[in-house]
Amino acid sequence: MFIFDSTILDRLEPDDLRVPFIHQQLQLMQEHLQVQGSDLWVEYGKPREIFAEIFAKHSIESLTCNGDYEPAAIERDLEIEKLCGKNQVKFQSFKDQVIFEKHEVMTDGKKPYTVYTPYKKKWLSQLNDQVLKSYPVENYFKNLHQTKNKKKIPDLKSMGFSTTDFADYPEMLVSQKLLKDYAKLRDFPALKATSHLGLHLRFGTLSVRELVREAQKHSEVWLSELIWREFFMQILFHFPHVVKESFRPQYEKVQWRQNDQDFQKWCQGQTGYPLVDAGMRELNAMGFMHNRVRMLTASFLTKHLLMHWSKGERYFASKLLDYDLSANNGNWQWAAGTGCDAAPYFRIFNPATQLEKFDPDHKYIQKWVPEYKTSQYAQPMVDHVEARERCLQAFKKALKGTKA
Repeated sequence: MFIFDSTILDRLEPDDLRVPFIHQQLQLMQEHLQVQGSDLWVEYGKPREIFAEIFAKHSIESLTCNGDYEPAAIERDLEIEKLCGKNQVKFQSFKDQVIFEKHEVMTDGKKPYTVYTPYKKKWLSQLNDQVLKSYPVENYFKNLHQTKNKKKIPDLKSMGFSTTDFADYPEMLVSQKLLKDYAKLRDFPALKATSHLGLHLRFGTLSVRELVREAQKHSEVWLSELIWREFFMQILFHFPHVVKESFRPQYEKVQWRQNDQDFQKWCQGQTGYPLVDAGMRELNAMGFMHNRVRMLTASFLTKHLLMHWSKGERYFASKLLDYDLSANNGNWQWAAGTGCDAAPYFRIFNPATQLEKFDPDHKYIQKWVPEYKTSQYAQPMVDHVEARERCLQAFKKALKGTKA
């Protein structure tokens, strides 16, 4: 069973491409189940109301689901668990989307890690064939509920979304060559040198165990990225305040700027810094941005424009197809220097040198900023040296007398 949660969907724009992706994947799942004589039951609405109706109409013995680590999802699942208790239904939640969850990778003092490198060492020390083993689901197809009454999945229009023929969703595979070249080529946005599998990882349409097995064989660096994903998940689980506030509260004392006009220039890719602008335009057009450019655009907003990381985090959340709260939040706070495993606040990317280093032939720029080096291109909205100094002074003033 799958529920399109109206409390989430009702906040999205009608042309949000993540919903058609989920819809497409559900149709594929339903087709696979129907081949086995079973089916997928899909509803649209508020989960508690839907389950209350199901419990009233049917005799249900147990309800199983896969665990989530976001505060709102945890609250939702607790609500459903309480409802199950009232109706004498056994509630069970299982690990699925991570290798290690919640309290499985802890310090020797049984506390959550707040720095990535020691977390990674402990994570790798616990890795073995058993935890990477895929469950043999094929052996249990005979246990699927059999039905001849095929169910219909609610169509997109009935849920308030546009139907779309958008066909550029990434495939659920990654080549050995890409992984072997990943460490060497991953920072160059003009190349197709990253996996683009974040969307599938986000929505559970790919097995993280399968990906870790591939990473073990072909790329330690790519494996590190998968570990970063789990690190940020456990940070979100153990420190839910990071959703709205800086991990380190002293960074809330920074006198962040409020300027809607400057923010809109950043959103629209009109900053006058071509690599920043290319990234924002790619995001707006495709729902994707190369990771190197994500770091630069985030640094530009928080350091050059001195705006609170949450403004950019929310904008990315509205645009990214692979948006995942823990990863998005963790990476934004990392770039801003406010997070648990933060880049120092005084490390400020220079957009010009980043361009020279990672797009030297301007292929990425030419694709997304065709007017670059013409009179039509925007003038730099801030001077790098002046913006850098303003940022350093603002952070030093806020952190005076405290540990950064």
